[in-house]
Amino acid sequence: MTPAHPTPSRGDRPERRVRAARAPRTALVLAVAGALALAGCATGPAGGAAEDSGAEEAKGGTVVLAVHDSFPNEEFAAAASAATGYEVEVVSAGDGGELTNKLVLTKGAPIADAFFGVDTNFASRLVDNGVVSPYRPTGFPASGEDYAIAGDHGELLLTPVDRGAVCFNIDTEWFAAEGIEEPESYEDLADPAYRDLTVLLDPTASSTGASLLVGTVAEFGEDGFAGYWQRLMDNGARIEQGWSDAYYGQFTQGGEGGTRPIVLSYASSPAFTVNEAGTETSTRALLDTCTRQVEFAGVLAGAANEAGARAVLDYLVSREFQQTIPDAMYMTPIDDSVEMPGSWAELAPEPAAGRTHDLDPAEIERGREGWLRTLSEQIGL
Repeated sequence: MTPAHPTPSRGDRPERRVRAARAPRTALVLAVAGALALAGCATGPAGGAAEDSGAEEAKGGTVVLAVHDSFPNEEFAAAASAATGYEVEVVSAGDGGELTNKLVLTKGAPIADAFFGVDTNFASRLVDNGVVSPYRPTGFPASGEDYAIAGDHGELLLTPVDRGAVCFNIDTEWFAAEGIEEPESYEDLADPAYRDLTVLLDPTASSTGASLLVGTVAEFGEDGFAGYWQRLMDNGARIEQGWSDAYYGQFTQGGEGGTRPIVLSYASSPAFTVNEAGTETSTRALLDTCTRQVEFAGVLAGAANEAGARAVLDYLVSREFQQTIPDAMYMTPIDDSVEMPGSWAELAPEPAAGRTHDLDPAEIERGREGWLRTLSEQIGL
């Protein structure tokens, strides 16, 4: 729900709705509706049964959650309301970058009590601007500790909810039919053998593109990443503004008329291009080209209903919600005890630990504006 940009403030939200790795909205609705059914059986607010007095006090109170504009607002509001005992109202605040901008600009009079949908590329902006109030959700899984963002004194500021990896995807059927060896790495994509075959995403407009920017800085350094982007462009790479335009408009497996068999997408995307039997997929993620992406939630400083905001965060990390994430959003829950679809390990594996091209969120915040300026100056983005 992302998947994903203050500077990249133009919309990339269709990617988070469908992402090819992300199920269509109907699946998302069904998955969250399942969470509602589970929540209806709960004995109290998310995170555990509440004492009767606390539950009674919560009833009738309203808590507002600000999200990116592809979140299933109504379905989540119903499920979270049933689970927490609060009346949960969900408001869209644009794409992930617009959401971040609005949270920063309104920190003195926050537009909501809590938020969800700011990803790794922009998380540190919220911390640096004092937008969030520390809170460690009840039931926060130990597997989330490696992804959490803490303050100077160890307090939890940003709660990871789900995670994934941005990677190049290829149309394996196209390469087999053409008799061309499949690429594997960043360097391969700049090889003349793959001229005019690749679709990129604009890092000034797309959170997916921003993740590629981070990945190339991690791989080639601040002195070399722009040169790599230039080599891609010289090799005929095409840049699209948003994920939907790239995947459904240009990718050969994305829809009719696509002519390019290499596209920037997600490690989980091949789970969407399976055959009817669910035994094979027609695409593959290049796991040597991946960058980790985590989506965060948090309590807003100055929230009108801080207790309600905390209850919503409890729900976001609860098993009831976490178990809907793979089918609804094609992301990996932060709770690693949630069972993943059986076919994913074979058809849509994640990159192994240590194999991805990552930077610390604080480093991204320090460098992003300069990296974008460099790309603008050198390749005209």
